[in-house]
Amino acid sequence: MPRTSASARAAVLSALVGLLVVAASMIVPKLLDEDVRVHWPPLHADWDPRIGLLTLPAVVIGLGLVLVVPRLARSAPWGAVLATGFGGSWLWTVALAMTEGTDGLSRVFERRQEYVYDAQSVGSIHTMLQTFVDRIPYSSPENWHVHVAGHPPGALLYFVGLDRLGITDPFWIGVVCVTVASTAAVAVLVTLRTLGTERLARSALPWLVLAPSAVWMGVTGDAVFTAVAAWGLALLAIAAVHRRVLPAIGAGLLLGACVYLSYGLVLLAILAVAVLLIARNWRPLPWALGGAALVAALFTLGGFAWWEAYPVLRQRYYDGIASERSYAYWVWADIAAWTFTGGLAVWAAFPRAARLVRTNVMAQLAAAALLTIAVACLSGMSKAEVERIFLPFTIWVVALPALLPERWHRPLLLSQVVLALCVQQLLLTRW
Repeated sequence: MPRTSASARAAVLSALVGLLVVAASMIVPKLLDEDVRVHWPPLHADWDPRIGLLTLPAVVIGLGLVLVVPRLARSAPWGAVLATGFGGSWLWTVALAMTEGTDGLSRVFERRQEYVYDAQSVGSIHTMLQTFVDRIPYSSPENWHVHVAGHPPGALLYFVGLDRLGITDPFWIGVVCVTVASTAAVAVLVTLRTLGTERLARSALPWLVLAPSAVWMGVTGDAVFTAVAAWGLALLAIAAVHRRVLPAIGAGLLLGACVYLSYGLVLLAILAVAVLLIARNWRPLPWALGGAALVAALFTLGGFAWWEAYPVLRQRYYDGIASERSYAYWVWADIAAWTFTGGLAVWAAFPRAARLVRTNVMAQLAAAALLTIAVACLSGMSKAEVERIFLPFTIWVVALPALLPERWHRPLLLSQVVLALCVQQLLLTRW
């Protein structure tokens, strides 16, 4: 069998496996008559078709980006490629959100369960840090709402900062979150160029811009965490390749901050180790650890001890809806939910990436990210809602279809656009 035919067959079979996982995640709860505690398994969403006039601009923008971004990736100056990574991500994310009008960006941030409600009630930051752990349990008379309780105080501090700056309208909070999140694509491009080649980074551009994860990249705190994590890893790559101290310290500060944005981001250690292995340079490690230790020291001196908070959070997690979500189902259905953010195009690229993992930087980083996702699934602390929770890891996987033959790129890019539009227009996601 010719090599091209074998590659095509492997890609199709891999995509079919992904499709079967998604289908099983939808069918199994019905067959077992089991309530898996989301309304539209495997996503935390409701079936709510609402195609209207505002859908048309998103369709036009999506198709336009499919035509324009690959050309810019091939021929534009490097600075323009980075600008396209940011601008294209921002435009596509906003276009999807605005299919619901301004509610598309504001709806999530208006909920009491989100960060904004608690952030706007914070007076003294010092008092907030000192009492943070006490307010995690459900039994606390002034317990934090769901998302604040479920994260270290760094996440709350981000939204407190917006409040202090006078950004209090939910719509403009959404705009700021989209803007910060859109820089993550730039960080990934910088990392790929630093550890690999500019050609490799350019090939990733269209897939980063048009990833279906854009549905969630404008309306969650996790999208902001994605940008912080991506820049931390980018600085670590720069430090390792160019043997610079300041980027290493900066990487430590940002990656250390991630641990105080979300408990699960301690798993970024896997990607950080992968970056140093790819660069074959461990010299930045002490400086990065020093930067991370400084972040930990500041939070601890402020009154919040991460290691004391995590067991309390775990107890609250299992006191809530997590106790009603079956581990046996979600340990694999999380992968189905994650597939909506990566797309079947990513599944199609898995066989090719596996063959290149020893030599290709993109495949190596994606392998580290997938290992991180597997560990998170097995932990039992990410049962459902991973379409947002895994965003900081997903961004390192979505460009894998760039490794497939070029003649496949346009139809696969179109499939990413169609998937994002279908999720946005047929489902009312919780994020």
